[in-house]
Amino acid sequence: MTDTCLTVPVELGRRRYDISIGENLLAQSGALISPHVRRGVTAIVTDENVARHHLATLQAALAAHGIRAEAIILPPGEKTKSYAALADLCDRLLAVGIERSDPVIAFGGGVIGDLTGFAAAILRRGVNFIQIPTTLLAQVDSSVGGKTGINSPHGKNLIGAFHQPVAVIADLSLLRTLPAREVAAGYAEVAKYGLLGDADFFTWLEAHGPSLMTSNSGGLAHAVETSCRAKARIVAADETETGVRALLNLGHTFGHALEAATAYSQRLLHGEGVAIGMVQAFRFSERLGHCATGTSDRVARHLAAMNLPVHPSQIPGDLPPAAALVKIMRQDKKARGGKLTFILARAIGEAFIAHDVPEAEVEAFLAEDMKRP
Repeated sequence: MTDTCLTVPVELGRRRYDISIGENLLAQSGALISPHVRRGVTAIVTDENVARHHLATLQAALAAHGIRAEAIILPPGEKTKSYAALADLCDRLLAVGIERSDPVIAFGGGVIGDLTGFAAAILRRGVNFIQIPTTLLAQVDSSVGGKTGINSPHGKNLIGAFHQPVAVIADLSLLRTLPAREVAAGYAEVAKYGLLGDADFFTWLEAHGPSLMTSNSGGLAHAVETSCRAKARIVAADETETGVRALLNLGHTFGHALEAATAYSQRLLHGEGVAIGMVQAFRFSERLGHCATGTSDRVARHLAAMNLPVHPSQIPGDLPPAAALVKIMRQDKKARGGKLTFILARAIGEAFIAHDVPEAEVEAFLAEDMKRP
């Protein structure tokens, strides 16, 4: 592949920013980051895995542009998105001398991006931050749009803030150091954009998905760019999720409940929960008469072909009963007046927001669905 850089703008008026997408961008990141560094000082927040593979490259790229970058290295995994980790990170950023004019760089997957973005939102009442996502999930979803936060024992991402980055740098070559399971988990978010609003893109993914990470045809760049453009359009229309942005949660209400039920552990990665949740969303849509029978089977076939789980029975270990999962769902951020809200579908590419979904219907569906082989 060439080192061509694609640019996708996120149009938010005075707070607009660009998503840069391409191969080998990390080595060129100093040029992309330097316009945002006023006094030549920044901090890189990353995790142990990313630091081992890529931290030296990023620091060298910044040093070449006269930028001193302190590194803060955290443990990997969803449990790092906690109150304790947030407090520790804020204290460490203050200890290395980050001032209000200094940006912070989030260099990692969704966990690092969410945690670092939230710390940036509250540090000195708000400092800039830059996203350098290192996973497919983060490149197409969590690094774009300004959702930041941490988890609570009550549910996922329940404490946080909207705080937009000033730049996003998606280096596709970083994805080739990821375990296959992480890549597959990220792919669920790519498929989501086709399922919620672009049937032609989903059809393209059915044809090209299995070769995205192994081919040099440019397919991966096309998939990431298409996903980012879709999210950028939705974020520009509804930054703080008062309307259409909720569509980006297709599969997440079901998926987040399963993640909470598995204690945010390696039993179920976020993207795996989303994959199962999207299939459940289409099955539930069929059950309620919104969607043609068999649509969920098509969704499941493709996600399974991409090495993703498509049913709760594929999660290792025991799961709680349907009633317990519904109780978790009551903490979902989309709930209104104690009523559950789901993203359902009329067809592939035609998702919609369904308010006031009766809990009894959800529980009956889950009780039946979880018995499926």
